[in-house]
Amino acid sequence: MVRLWNQESVQWKIGLQAGGEALSCRMGGEPRQLLVELGETGKVTAELLRRAAAKAVKSVQQFGGESAVLDAAAAAEALGADGLTALAQGAGLAQYQRETWKERQDKPFALYLTGADVENAQALLDEAAVLVKSICFARDLTNRPANKLTPVLMAECVAEAAQKVSVEVQTLDENETRALGMEAYHAVGDSSANPPRLIVLRWKGGRPEQAPIALVGKGVCFDSGGYCLKGRAGMEHMNGDMGGGAAVCGAILALAENKVPVNAVAVVPAVENRISDSSFLPSFVIGSMAGKTIEIGNTDAEGRLILVDAITYAIRKENAAKVVDIATLTGAIAQMLGGVASGSMSNDDAFYAELETAAARSGEKFWRMPDFPEYKKLIETPAADLRNTTNGGAGAIAAALFIGAFAEDKPWIHLDIAGTGSAKDGGKEYQAKGATGVGVATLYELCKGMAQ
Repeated sequence: MVRLWNQESVQWKIGLQAGGEALSCRMGGEPRQLLVELGETGKVTAELLRRAAAKAVKSVQQFGGESAVLDAAAAAEALGADGLTALAQGAGLAQYQRETWKERQDKPFALYLTGADVENAQALLDEAAVLVKSICFARDLTNRPANKLTPVLMAECVAEAAQKVSVEVQTLDENETRALGMEAYHAVGDSSANPPRLIVLRWKGGRPEQAPIALVGKGVCFDSGGYCLKGRAGMEHMNGDMGGGAAVCGAILALAENKVPVNAVAVVPAVENRISDSSFLPSFVIGSMAGKTIEIGNTDAEGRLILVDAITYAIRKENAAKVVDIATLTGAIAQMLGGVASGSMSNDDAFYAELETAAARSGEKFWRMPDFPEYKKLIETPAADLRNTTNGGAGAIAAALFIGAFAEDKPWIHLDIAGTGSAKDGGKEYQAKGATGVGVATLYELCKGMAQ
């Protein structure tokens, strides 16, 4: 947590100053003083401040420092409240220490801000601290080994966290979801001896009559690829294939703890995609909760199968007014956009404009894919209403269009975070090797914007 300085003793002083090469660090004129340059005056952004604060914290920690005071005057002068919030987020996320199962003594770090001449500064820092905690919660979930996070264990962990912040929790077992006709979800979930769970979190902070926004997150706790088996390298990090599910849970937790006046529901279809005598196979034609039939072209295109049943559940059982789905969905999007931006698609321009506003505040980047009518041929098949894999390239677009076919008449946004959900080399200064927690901040800002 980042706090306002109250003259407590600290080991280091950190200053931010305009000019020089952005994000370069150098020692100041005083002992244990670090200066971080922000580059050209007038071009300071919230994202730059987020990265600068994180770099400063990590630099001080590398010198063995356990406490510091950061002069926020330059940030407050440049961007006001947004600058202060960005500093707190970057500094907080930089302190993330990955969950581990070996002996380790975590080193506490205390950071204080001075020069934060902004109205309601402490309230802004408190809100940022909650969001940071929720992002770190999503990172921890996504980083957990598959044996530490089966669908049942994920449901238990999320329920425990939700109950602490007065979020309503419902977990549907395999008998309940089968009774709802969720055949696409069960095609994947029944492949494992670890049974599937549909996790539902409800934050009711808005007016009772307000229909909620649904945040639907892919929750594949491990993805072997099924009978379309992945190679060893492709399978190694597939414990993190539930990053979308972790993101929507983190967003709901942040909304609740910060008491944002909006109604939001998170729906997470938690499954494992394994090989067994009950696994689905290529050429299968299966049903769905929506009544549409699906031809299976690839068992490794399983995420979209569980998502469409979860979206139907959100619309028909939770009465969602708008829907956002988020998933580590396609290798195609990672190849196209790398780790810089996530892919997106929407059937509603006004709703997508709200996402763009939210992303501008979170610092996360999204690139909208086209949905021209010609692309719909990619998921056509004579055997069923839809095919779960593309008939000819454009894999990320085909996957998004497949999911969008189940949005009914609701405004819908799709987010593909396959390239941004993890950082192999540590990513940006406020990230760490492994899960990034991408999506939590943008979904939080999206729902917050709807409340306002």
